[in-house]
Amino acid sequence: MHTIDLKKFNIRTDLIIDEVGVNRKDITPYQKTTTYKSIIVDEIEITEENRHLFNKKIGHYKTITFEDVTDKDNYKEVEKIFIETLKKLLEELKIKEDASVLIVGLGNEKSTPDALGPKAIENILVTNHLFSLGEVEDGYRKTASFKPNVTGSTGIETKDMITSLIDTVKPDFLIAIDALASSSISRLNKTIQITDSGINPGSGIGNNRKELSYDTLNIPVIAIGIPTVVDATTIVNDTFNYMLKHLSYKIENKDNKKLKLVPNENQDYSNHPNTLSQEEKEQVLGYIGTLDEDEFKRFIYEVLVPINSNLMVTPKEVDFVIEKLSFLIANGINKSLHKRFNPTN
Repeated sequence: MHTIDLKKFNIRTDLIIDEVGVNRKDITPYQKTTTYKSIIVDEIEITEENRHLFNKKIGHYKTITFEDVTDKDNYKEVEKIFIETLKKLLEELKIKEDASVLIVGLGNEKSTPDALGPKAIENILVTNHLFSLGEVEDGYRKTASFKPNVTGSTGIETKDMITSLIDTVKPDFLIAIDALASSSISRLNKTIQITDSGINPGSGIGNNRKELSYDTLNIPVIAIGIPTVVDATTIVNDTFNYMLKHLSYKIENKDNKKLKLVPNENQDYSNHPNTLSQEEKEQVLGYIGTLDEDEFKRFIYEVLVPINSNLMVTPKEVDFVIEKLSFLIANGINKSLHKRFNPTN
């Protein structure tokens, strides 16, 4: 029987919440989950004590999960929770109300799934130049912004450009906005991760650049990201999981007469637990049914990577959603940083 070398394959994700999904219950003491109607906020602090449980750096990680931002009411709720969560992290980091900030929009604005950062920068309120011209009324802090583009276009490392800018502008802290990758279809454009652990531009698509963090820049770094792409491995894995849920749903409801009146395409089984036994899974999937979720995902990775077929995929409505999300992030940052901010000014 073929033996799968699982150690040499890494699943692409920038989200700590993806790790929590495949981790054991030993992370429960370090995870705080709060629900606001349909919005969920997960908070995890990685320390020296528990870092062995995660494949992430030490720091605070706050994840906001929501259903839809194209709905006006839900958009307002997500923005409200985002502002509260960002303000909480600023307090935890003891960032003063008059501390100056440099906001960086990472990514390539010519590629829509990667344009979250540059598009958000377009709506950031910048005041750095106003402070140099004279007095600025109370309630506004010194803010500068920058769109470095990608190294493939400039030939210059993003971190090197930002370091030079920090030496000139001398901000007290940095906020970096970037598009991320997820290992779950359901999280695409529906998750905001806020962390003070820093960020590696391009890490989600396996194109790691120099790290932006307190360790490399000597000022606090807050990274804000939204997953906009998944790889083919994730799509195949999630499809198999949905297939098992679907079969389990059908088996448990085979005698449900009311359900027979509902067309198959209108039967939502997404939240139905997979109750298939190990024997039933093996009957459906054969050898693959003996693998746990992490092993199966790594097996698919092993299949697709050698033939260059582990494609990065984004939803078809990404243009519209990125516009919404980038404005939400920008407006949320403006309201979090400036007490007197008024979007009509």
